[in-house]
Amino acid sequence: MRVVSLVPSLTEAVAVTVPEALVGATDWCTHPEGLDVARVGGSKYPDLERVLALRPDLVLLNVEENRREDADALATAGVPVRVTYPRTVPQALTELADLLAALGVAGEPGWLAAARRAWADPPAPSAVRRAVVPVWRRPWVVLGGDTFAGDVLRRLGVVNLYGDDPERYPRPDLAALRAREPELVVLPDEPYRFNAADGPEAFGGTPCALVSGRHLTWYGPSLAEAPGLLAAQLDAPLT
Repeated sequence: MRVVSLVPSLTEAVAVTVPEALVGATDWCTHPEGLDVARVGGSKYPDLERVLALRPDLVLLNVEENRREDADALATAGVPVRVTYPRTVPQALTELADLLAALGVAGEPGWLAAARRAWADPPAPSAVRRAVVPVWRRPWVVLGGDTFAGDVLRRLGVVNLYGDDPERYPRPDLAALRAREPELVVLPDEPYRFNAADGPEAFGGTPCALVSGRHLTWYGPSLAEAPGLLAAQLDAPLT
């Protein structure tokens, strides 16, 4: 089977499990390191002519990362597509297992079994913290309800103050964010690259935790190490 992945998480999952199947990926597919496959542009705006030129038997997409019109265009061209949309850790593990089975993988690979074990008993938080989780700035965008990253944080003892918002990615202004009086601000390094200087100053003395965006939002081999890594980062906030 010839697979093109337009989802970095799934690119990594396929590349480390059935590398011979992967023939194309986006420019943003950075893992595993040294990945040597044809590149087909970005996740939001892939070069569909390049995708079709690779003669894929399957193209992998995600509801959040890719556009419906690209999925429709590929389907119209006769290319099978598989669209993922996990909003919880268990859903991600199930979707990954189903995908690998569809690719002919016999049994679960070691990394997926390790991820199940890691999330069955994630590290206990030192304290349950009420937090806001910006994922973009200029304008501010935060995690709302029904998101995969929100479920990851919940399992690590973080209470998302926008977790019950009807919007999945609300856009409050900074005054509204401060008014929630968070005990912690969680700042991932992707998709927006928050750092020690860009983000914490906006929240005064509120502790800010810089965390790995890949481990917060990707669902693939990174899931196996995500609980321990994120828990350590959440427990070492900047002030």
